[in-house]
Amino acid sequence: QVQLVESGGGLVQPGGSLRLSCAASGSIHKINYMDWYRQAPGKQRELVATVSDGDNTNYADSVKGRFTIARDNAKNTVYLQMNGLKPEDAAVYICNAEIVATSRAIALYWGQGAQVTVSS
Repeated sequence: QVQLVESGGGLVQPGGSLRLSCAASGSIHKINYMDWYRQAPGKQRELVATVSDGDNTNYADSVKGRFTIARDNAKNTVYLQMNGLKPEDAAVYICNAEIVATSRAIALYWGQGAQVTVSS
């Protein structure tokens, strides 16, 4: 009984900023890693950023230097700070996490998706 709930999507002008949040809740023992993916029309799902339980981070080349992923372990939440947004960043952003339940079972969970639109 675990779920991920996303918030923070919206409409922004080119060069603007948004911060996405993804909060996990339920019978959680530990979150191993958390990721952000994005899906744009006509394109396959793309891995944008990931953060491990040791706070190691990785980014797609297309967002490196503009986006920052961070996690708040006390709140079981991952954030994606997006700066210098470009029209090509427009997509549905989906969070993903590998979570160890209190039963010690390990599974992947997905958020519901957050729409990010970049337009003048």
